[in-house]
Amino acid sequence: MNLLALAVTLFLVLDPFGNAAIFHSVLAKIPEERRSKILIRELLIALFILLGFLFAGKYLLAFLGVRPATLSISGGILLFLIALGMVFPTRSMMGETGDEEPFIVPLAVPLIAGPSSIALILLTATKYPQEIPMIAVAVGAAWLVSAVILYFSPHLLHFLGTKGTRALERLMGLLLILVAVQMFLDGVATYSASSAL
Repeated sequence: MNLLALAVTLFLVLDPFGNAAIFHSVLAKIPEERRSKILIRELLIALFILLGFLFAGKYLLAFLGVRPATLSISGGILLFLIALGMVFPTRSMMGETGDEEPFIVPLAVPLIAGPSSIALILLTATKYPQEIPMIAVAVGAAWLVSAVILYFSPHLLHFLGTKGTRALERLMGLLLILVAVQMFLDGVATYSASSAL
């Protein structure tokens, strides 16, 4: 398992550049003195959810009877759809959050700990069950870089502008499409090999 490649892939899936504008929009309704505390809390909740699926995911998959090939194929399709949304953005599906303080939804889930990041973590943990600690390091590294970007997102948005941020998100989406297709093909190959036996 390539630790750096996994961390970079997770970073692309977490999509901090694409989420920066949404985080900024949601937190803009909150008093300025509370924003940093809320942001840190939501980021930590997301990290705990991701690590929870990493360490307990195999038991959940075993209980549901989901095979690794199935997870790889469905994860690849899901990742592909997420990547398409990054390349060809549409209106946000988060809905209106109102003026209340966000808690877990939508910042922690699904913007950070979303279905695509959870599927990728479950798939990696299933393929490399003996390297769970190293996967946790990769998750932590990707989360940390994403958290720093999101924490300083107001300055980042001001520096890059809307067009610059959108261009970075589309570039990340293009790279993620490659990862998604490879994940899908790996799942098909694994399923074909197991069916041939």
